[in-house]
Amino acid sequence: MIVLEFKAYGKQKQYSAIDEAIRTAKFVRNSCIRYWMDNKGVSRSDISKYCTVLAKQFPFANELNSMARQASAERAWSSIARFYDNCKKKVPGKKGFPRFKKHCHSVEYKTTGWKLCPDKKSIIFSDKKGIGKLKLKGTWDLWRLDVKLIKRVRIVRRSDGYYVQFCIKTDIIESVEPTGTSIGLDVGLKDFYTDSNGNTVPNPRFYRKGEKRLKFYQRRVSRKKKGSTNHKKAINKLGKTHLKISRQREEHAKGLARCVVRSNDLVAYENLRVNNMVKNHCLSKSINDAGWYKFRIWMEYFGTKFGKITVAVNPAYTSQNCSNCGKTVKKSLSTRTHICQCGCLLDRDHNAAINILERALSTVGHTGTWILNPNARGDLVSTVLGENQVQQAESLNQESPRL
Repeated sequence: MIVLEFKAYGKQKQYSAIDEAIRTAKFVRNSCIRYWMDNKGVSRSDISKYCTVLAKQFPFANELNSMARQASAERAWSSIARFYDNCKKKVPGKKGFPRFKKHCHSVEYKTTGWKLCPDKKSIIFSDKKGIGKLKLKGTWDLWRLDVKLIKRVRIVRRSDGYYVQFCIKTDIIESVEPTGTSIGLDVGLKDFYTDSNGNTVPNPRFYRKGEKRLKFYQRRVSRKKKGSTNHKKAINKLGKTHLKISRQREEHAKGLARCVVRSNDLVAYENLRVNNMVKNHCLSKSINDAGWYKFRIWMEYFGTKFGKITVAVNPAYTSQNCSNCGKTVKKSLSTRTHICQCGCLLDRDHNAAINILERALSTVGHTGTWILNPNARGDLVSTVLGENQVQQAESLNQESPRL
């Protein structure tokens, strides 16, 4: 699946209709969660049938397309299923009990309720909400795609306007000549990453640079009277600033990931649990600002697209072990230089990147010789390496992993 996004343009009346459709989708999703809470043993089919009951009881819910209501019910069930899976797997900590959504920013249609215009530059939503015809502006050519491949259409509301996203069932695979090189990456806060060759990429710190501007707009929001027009304008300004920083971080991670994957046949990196790392209140802001998880998602995506191998290894002791002799040299986070008795003198991150690459190559060598095969398509591109096992994780093609 790939996701193509277009900016949508319409009149203020149409924007109000979109907002009403989004509120209705949120109502259906929260009602399904409440129905599951109040009735023991509710299944997925029961929640799907409950959408018809809601349409009969509430006229505004009946105005939304039937498949859009089903898509909202599927969102509710996905949160329920995730909670069940976490309970079965005995995930430590909170299991993610389904909650009611206070803020919702999108409504999703399936194969009905919308229609592309013949010029493929506008779309018509035909349900009773009154959205009507919206003009589309983007860099993708929809006329090249078969309409039957479009499985979902989503309207997303952001601070800078409304967007229409098309979920298309197709794969984009490009053939790239093998380079015969492998690389290990160690992400950090001082530098965004250090590779096994000693090269570093500086950390852009987009949030830190825009923090002064964010504080300025936040003060504006707090000074305005709640519910007033000026308060809404101030909130919109603040949201646009946050959106700009998020897009900068996304584009930075995407560009680096594409360059790294195209330049190497195998890319090894740490299988970091970012959710646990951000619990450290001293480093949480810097870790979130770095965007390590987005960088990993894009590497796995481009690994599938270009037929390259991406390997996630166990990060245990990659910074402590010596890359030359293998002995453990304990060091704190403040110690940035690796010094071993064997004479190895390296930067801490460079030493860790070499260990990451060696750990990946030693395990991949037991599973096959994919990196030496120029015809490898990278269908299974993310290999999570534990201490005693090898797991394969399939990476889906998608143009926008953040969705």
